[in-house]
Amino acid sequence: MQVTPKRILWVDDEVELLEPHLLFLRQRGYHVDATTNGDDALELARRETYDLVLLDEQMPGKRGLEVLAELRREEPHARVVMVTKSEEDRTMTEAIGRRVDDYLVKPASPRQVLSAVTRLLEGPQLLQQRAAQDFAARFGALSRMRDEARTWQDYFELYSELVDWDLRLHEAQERGLADSVAALLADVRREFGAYVARVYEEWTRPQAADRPPLSVDVVERFVAPRTGEDRLLFVIIDCLRLDQWRTIRPLLASLFDVEEHLYASILPTATPYSRNAIFGGKYPDAIARANPGWWGTDEGSLNAFEDRLFAEQLQRLTGRTVPIHYEKSFSDQEADELLARVRRAFREGGVVALVFNFIDLLTHGRSENAILMEVARDVPALRALTRQWFEHSSAYRVLREAAAERIPTVVTTDHGSILCERPVTVFARRDATANLRYKFGQDLRAEVASAVFATSDERVLRLPKGSLATNYLLAMEDYFFVYPTKLREYQARYRGSFLHGGVSPEEMILPVALLRPR
Repeated sequence: MQVTPKRILWVDDEVELLEPHLLFLRQRGYHVDATTNGDDALELARRETYDLVLLDEQMPGKRGLEVLAELRREEPHARVVMVTKSEEDRTMTEAIGRRVDDYLVKPASPRQVLSAVTRLLEGPQLLQQRAAQDFAARFGALSRMRDEARTWQDYFELYSELVDWDLRLHEAQERGLADSVAALLADVRREFGAYVARVYEEWTRPQAADRPPLSVDVVERFVAPRTGEDRLLFVIIDCLRLDQWRTIRPLLASLFDVEEHLYASILPTATPYSRNAIFGGKYPDAIARANPGWWGTDEGSLNAFEDRLFAEQLQRLTGRTVPIHYEKSFSDQEADELLARVRRAFREGGVVALVFNFIDLLTHGRSENAILMEVARDVPALRALTRQWFEHSSAYRVLREAAAERIPTVVTTDHGSILCERPVTVFARRDATANLRYKFGQDLRAEVASAVFATSDERVLRLPKGSLATNYLLAMEDYFFVYPTKLREYQARYRGSFLHGGVSPEEMILPVALLRPR
């Protein structure tokens, strides 16, 4: 099949001097038209479709910036490279402000011009080809890493790399190879779940010899050592997966030096357990023993004492009273007021701890809302929505304020979520909890035993002994729980939902980012 050459328009009053450049581009398959003034260039652009315009800034008659302004009005998405003799910052700033796609300073060699042209016209295709080649070269090693994974370090390293490949291949629009990553992830998900079921009880024993950092370790390892600073910001974005974090990380890279670590959420991977463990530095059973009045039957009230848990933990770790300012944000409707309070807290010193719940609310609300289900229809769409939210969020505003004030910052999350595709039937009494990825109750049984991490001993999960619960089921891989009654209705309703509370790398392997203002 014959490929239509990309069309370039070069506008320069000294175009006769550019013949070597024009020939160089034509020899590489581009169709190049040339004109000596802005009026003719605009007329040509109205008659023909060009993939790229190379535009001289200093010409008789209309200057390049004037031509650019008219071109943008008539063709807002035209790709333009400004070519000029001027190295003045003002000219460059004005050109960039008018959205030129690149900027070349004369004399530019033919190869410099070709480099700019290739990046703009062939860049996406080259990225796709490079990503495909790199992944093909790495696929065998990734498969061996999966086969040989035996320790938590192995699983952390493998999952982290697969997340990066998934992001890169989707960015390059290599959907076929992204499916290969998804297949590897499915295998890792299954094997990781079986591994966690074997070792989790050992992980949560006092003085466990070899375990990953867990929720109970986050403050001790990453926050408390930094409380010697005059000011510290601690941010938890609820229900943020590792891939979602890496989608928003580039927005912070210009503000902070970012040092990323990984830790594992405790089980169940749900806010009442994992986030209390972060703020308290204790497992749920220890929190319940110390505060028996807190642990009722309503999970919605279990996170009401995070500020007290945090203050007590910091005092226990540092041996002193650390001033804290704690807030929980459920929406951005009062972002200005939140930022004003945070600024006052920054002036007072100590640790400012903020919890942002939007992503968790989004994942919960998605299965109940057809519009949200369509907007966040799959994992790439959820990542795109996360970035869009973050760019306009009060969380990002607070982080920019911290960077401007030179305040070191710790950013993390309490658990992730997983796109659930497979229902597993659970047989239970009416007293069983209603969660779709974990259930507590009497006489619980899953139809497919391999789909769950099951125990009848609350000490395995470090949970307080319930008055009714004698069995505990956590969903593995991408399963979700349904009952025999209304089976088809609930299968249809919740299949394709982002859920959490179970055992999967997406829910358990999480980022902690140490941010040092640039």
